[in-house]
Parts: sequence; C-alpha cells; structure tokens
Amino acid sequence: MNKMNIWEELRDEALEERYFRVKHPSGLEIQVLPKEGYSTSYALFSAKYGSIDTAIPLEGGGFAGLPEGTAHFLEHKLFESEDLDAFARFAKTGASANAYTSFQNTSYLFSCAERFEENLEILLDFVQSPYFTQATVEKEQGIIGQEIRMYQDEPGWECFFRLLRALYASHPVRIDIAGTEGSIAEITAELLHKCYRAFYNLNNMILTVAGNVTPETVLAIAERTLKPAQGAPVQRRRMPDPEPPPETVTRRAMAVATPRFLLGFKETPAAPELSLEESLASDIVLDALAGECSPLYEELLRDGLINGGFSAECFCGFDFTANILGGESAKPEQAAKRVGAALLEAAETGLEPAAFERARKKAYGRLVMDFNDIDGIAGRMTAAYFDGRGLFDAAKALRELTLEETNARLKRMFRQGWSALSIIEPIAQ
Repeated sequence: MNKMNIWEELRDEALEERYFRVKHPSGLEIQVLPKEGYSTSYALFSAKYGSIDTAIPLEGGGFAGLPEGTAHFLEHKLFESEDLDAFARFAKTGASANAYTSFQNTSYLFSCAERFEENLEILLDFVQSPYFTQATVEKEQGIIGQEIRMYQDEPGWECFFRLLRALYASHPVRIDIAGTEGSIAEITAELLHKCYRAFYNLNNMILTVAGNVTPETVLAIAERTLKPAQGAPVQRRRMPDPEPPPETVTRRAMAVATPRFLLGFKETPAAPELSLEESLASDIVLDALAGECSPLYEELLRDGLINGGFSAECFCGFDFTANILGGESAKPEQAAKRVGAALLEAAETGLEPAAFERARKKAYGRLVMDFNDIDGIAGRMTAAYFDGRGLFDAAKALRELTLEETNARLKRMFRQGWSALSIIEPIAQ
C-alpha cells in the first residue's frame, strides 16, 4: 500500500500552501509541511504540558498537586542519558538543537541542512527515553536555582511576572516558568517519572516537521522509532481566577537607565480559552488602537511618553486572558494613564471601519509571510493542534472576520477596575 494513502492532505488555495497529517497507531499526531526549494528542515516534538500544569490527573479521578516548575525541570533532565546526552548526539550530526517550556507546552526541536533522518531518529529516541536519578536531580536543582536568580535580575522578565502576580491571585500563570527555588527543591526522580508517564504519553503529543522533507520520510522514521503508548490526551484542571486584580501597582528598582512599564487588563472569560475568532479579533483591536499606525501611538511618541519599543499583546491561555501594553518610558505612570484612558474610551465607542480593515489586512499579510519561516510553520501547526484546530483555520477566520465581531470583542477586553501596572524604575542615586 502506498504510504501516502494514509495521510490526510489539507490545502488553502488562497495561501497556495498544503500540509499533511496522520494519527499514528502509537497515538502520536504527525503533521508535515514540505517546502520545495528550501535547504533546511525543522522538527518540533511537543507535549501538552507546561508551567501552568501544577496538578497531575489521578487514575480514580481528581488531581494531585505538583511543585511549580516541574515541567521546566523535566525538560532539562530529558536531555540526559546513561551514555551520551542528546546535545552531544546532535553535535555529531551538525544539527542545531534546543528545547523550551512555555506556560502550556514543552517542545524539543532541531534544525538541519543535512542528515535529517538521523536527526529525527535522535529527537524521537531521546524524548521517549527518560533517565532520571536522584543524584542528577539534586545536581540540577542547583543549576536551575541559578537560572531562576538570573531571570529575577532581568528587567523585562521581572516587569512581566510582577504584572502577572498583580493581575492574578491564584492562577499558576503568575509563577515563573522555572518555578521558585523552594518549589524545585520538592522535585524528586520518582516525581519526574510520574509526570513523564502522565504527560509524555504519545496521545498527548505532536510531531510537526517543515522544510526540505517528505511525509513518507517522516513516517518511515516514526514507524522505526515510536513506541506504543498508553494513556490519553491529558485534561487540564480548571483554574479560574475571577476576582479583580489583587494589586493595582507594583514597583521594583533595578539597574536600568530608563524606566519600563507594563499595563495589563485582566479578563474573566466564561470559557476556559478564547475562541480562534476572539483571539484574532483581540490582536486586531490592539494593533488598531495601539499599533505603530494608530493615533494613540503617534501621540505618545510625539509627547515623549514612549519610544519605538512600545508593544501590545493579548496574553491568553487556559483560564487566563490579559491584554498587555507597555515599553520604556521616562514617565511610566503618565504613559500608562494615557493608554488606559484611550482603551476604556475605545471599548465604549468601538473601532473605526478604516482602522479595523487596516489592522485586519496587516494581520493577514503577516500570517502569509509566516509561511516562509519553517520554524514558525512548525510552531503554528503545534499550537493549532493543541487548540483543537487546523493550520489554515486562522487564515480563513481572518478573511471572514467582521467589524461587528471585533467591536463585540473590544467591549470585553478593557474594563474599569480590572487593570494593574508594573513599573521597573532606576535605582535611586
């Protein structure tokens, strides 16, 4: 039988792109987007397990708590083995390898210009071969403790997490992805094995590949290396944090030349996650109201309240949504006050049609350009799958999104009394 017969091919004629997906018998979702003419390939092997997953499902129902930072700790330890660690194996093939833990997922990756099959075998092998001992866990606790202290000295990182702690009283998104020195001290080898079995079962994972590859090649390697998996996609514990922000302003003095600020508006959506249309509408709202072409941005820049580093994002995930804006400012309180007032006013009046259309076309153009970036393609496929949708759904939704839908979203994004401000200011001389 032709192995291509088992693949589902998905196309978007407007984008002139296609990709292939298959549910492997092991339980793993595999998606491949070939890019003709590209010299490199990129692979991403991901588990739906991130820093917000501070509880593990129990066989009889319910959840048991986990130390904060466990997902990140497990990511670090998975590269080790009894013999040669994964980085050393990739170094022999010339591939560039890495891994990262986000709030919601953990991903292992490589990019290469040659020896793709060998590199994919290494990736699938080491992620499926956990090796944890109590001695190596205790050694890693010291290493990650240093990493936690290092990030606490990084102004941008500290400004962001201080804002999250001001916005959220209980949701684990308020905690550094690496956890705290106290929480990681509770991690044991036995606990890591338990988390690995629960979250790294192949039914809770996806392999995405883009670039100079074929689906047949990826499937042949998968069939040689994937191990049958027990388990199912993990259901996250609900973590609603429905109260107004516990703090309105948080400050810290650090070694910075210019103050920086982040203003966040917390939301309390009825569903655990925003829909695709709501997420896209949020991005359009923020670009139309505070992007580089907006009157607000030009006004703030003209008055010397921001510089070119000002930005805005809809920061959202499972049971958390916050609209965050900020950057450097010599007068952070004044800048935040001006921004907040403009957003609250816009929530009442809505977007102008021209501003909406400009932002929508810009978002669509950016999405089209992203298909030239194989790293971005693999990341988009992964995020879309874990969100329960396909790679091309965002493009279709953007083409169909209306001003009325976007203004309905705008009304829910900014509310009086639901914001917090984080400021990092220079140390007084």
